[in-house]
Amino acid sequence: MFRPSAWAVCGAALALLAPLAAAASDSAAPDLIAAPSSATEGAAQYRDVAAMTRLPAAQKRALLRDRIKYVFVLFQENRSFDHYFATYPGARGLFANGALITAPGSVQRIRNLDGSYSNISPFLIPRSVRDGNGNAVPLYPEDTHSVDHSHNGYLHSLHLDAATKRIARNDGYALDEERLFYAGDASTDDSIVTTGGAAPTANPTLAQKQAGELALAHLDCDTIPFLWQYADRFTLFDDFHQTAVGPSTPNAIAMIAGQTGETQWALHPGLADAVHFTLPVLTDRGPHAGSTADATAAPPPYGPDENPAKGQQNLTFATLPLAFMGHAIADIIAADPDPAADLPDVQHDIAAIAAHNPVVPWGWFQQGFDAEPFDNTTTPDGIVHTPHASYIVHHNGPQYFGYLGDNPRARRSIHGLDDFFTAVAGRTLPDHGVFYVRGGYYNNDGLQTLNPNPAIRRRFAGNDDHPAYSDAQLSEALVADAVNAIAASPYWQQSAIIITYDEGDGLYDHVPPTLRVLGPDGQPSAGGARVPMIVVSPFAVAHAIARGYGEHASVIKLIDALFGLTPLAELPDEQRARALGLVQAATFNQAELGPADAAVAPMSDLSDAFDSDRLLGTAPQLPGAYAMIPPAVIRTLPHYGGAGCTALHIVPTDYVNGVPVDPPPADFNPRPYQSPGIPTSGTWTP
Repeated sequence: MFRPSAWAVCGAALALLAPLAAAASDSAAPDLIAAPSSATEGAAQYRDVAAMTRLPAAQKRALLRDRIKYVFVLFQENRSFDHYFATYPGARGLFANGALITAPGSVQRIRNLDGSYSNISPFLIPRSVRDGNGNAVPLYPEDTHSVDHSHNGYLHSLHLDAATKRIARNDGYALDEERLFYAGDASTDDSIVTTGGAAPTANPTLAQKQAGELALAHLDCDTIPFLWQYADRFTLFDDFHQTAVGPSTPNAIAMIAGQTGETQWALHPGLADAVHFTLPVLTDRGPHAGSTADATAAPPPYGPDENPAKGQQNLTFATLPLAFMGHAIADIIAADPDPAADLPDVQHDIAAIAAHNPVVPWGWFQQGFDAEPFDNTTTPDGIVHTPHASYIVHHNGPQYFGYLGDNPRARRSIHGLDDFFTAVAGRTLPDHGVFYVRGGYYNNDGLQTLNPNPAIRRRFAGNDDHPAYSDAQLSEALVADAVNAIAASPYWQQSAIIITYDEGDGLYDHVPPTLRVLGPDGQPSAGGARVPMIVVSPFAVAHAIARGYGEHASVIKLIDALFGLTPLAELPDEQRARALGLVQAATFNQAELGPADAAVAPMSDLSDAFDSDRLLGTAPQLPGAYAMIPPAVIRTLPHYGGAGCTALHIVPTDYVNGVPVDPPPADFNPRPYQSPGIPTSGTWTP
């Protein structure tokens, strides 16, 4: 459980904050628009963006640093921006005036069961469809299969220009689920081959075709109303991207490092693995810390379903948790059981951190890392919970770094999920800090998905929003529980709550990514697809959409400014590695290797989400009650009775006269492998 003594390392040093660096120029007008609605709760709090006080960037950052002492990152799993917000009014979405826009990939090819090809476009997963007799058949859109989000899967979906590797036609999502992809140049060769490189011979199965359809599906406020409510009441970013062109692990690492290992690759080119993508990290292999190769006396845990014999190599580049050690860094790393393996690539960084950074308390709260309330119990749907059974080790970014995962002093900052709620309720957090919150295979509310199928109920009990095991409504319930806990506490008045995702699960997004780094395989490795990002704060711009380009490094960039930290990209060892990357052929002479919190432009620092007048005190702060959702509503499924759009007074952009114009294909099934068949055919088991 949570131990208040874990924060003792901070001591009196917490008050010693380095001065904020002044900006070189005044800030431009915030790239913000209002969400176009007049009847929502968010619209009632909206203040004209054009009338807000314009502040020089340095002054605004100084105000943010004075007002905000707590950053809470509610870090969810595997949803693309379009999958959740394609039809959010005013956002850079898929529909305009009730019609599908023309965008890269808005029309894609899909292979039919007879081997022929047809076109498919993005569509809504409604809560139910009609069968041939006019009867409503529930689809349970909160429970969906997970599509291909491997590194190669993303490359196939993007359908890249073969010459530059930087331009994406963005139209291979459906084919990738059928184990097919475009073989040639995106502009000249549309030949389709199998993953073995040959022309397809066998026809797709029904499940494969349905998975191909699912890659282009999206949800709206009827299924995820809480997320739309936060977007309506606070600030939604519609150009925020995952860092890695790959799955969850590299993007969890990027949340604390702003990279996935490019600087370690530049320093040690021989460690690069263009086959297994282990450096830079582009796979979901488990961490070295806790693996069978880890010789430390008390390694951190692995979840029971992940193979500790296939651990990732130890990561040795700089992270925010290293930077958070500040002038206490020498004392903390003295507890490292294997400094020769863990710390060789950050020796100059350590000296710079000790000289310039304050100590910043931090916590990574992930379900199952330690004790949870449901341990050693059997749930009503038959899930037996042994300790760590809900833990997903490849989602724990800090554990990948031996200087965090294996150092017992540093590991005091890694906790279970219930510890977060215990700390907030008990008011035992320190007087400032950064805190990450992650779910897992179960949900701490003890809720069951609506689907009556016992096997589906057991499978979709998770709350981190990852398709294939997490229910979207149980997952937004976790977000709402966390926001409620913060909003009801004294921390609210000094908080910035960031609701975002690691990566898009391979689900379609119509905005081609900014592919800015090539990896050892010669393919894009950094600059990925859009994912949701919402900033909730008493100082937020209400009912607004921010347009600035961002990645996970944007979160780091905000934290750098709030706590007076040297940007990771400006630490000496990271700079040295970047310089090597510019001259080494192995890294393709690239300028944007490594942390993106200072060396990559444009890169939002998320400051557009904050209302200057609220910071100045000339406009009222948003009260905690404005952010809260009643607990009874959170625990009643479906949320808002399955009519969230009506409850929120939001009309999605794919609606005309109250009816969506983008129904699913006739053979669509959101769970093609978990409940096979066609929902309306009578052969499907919901």
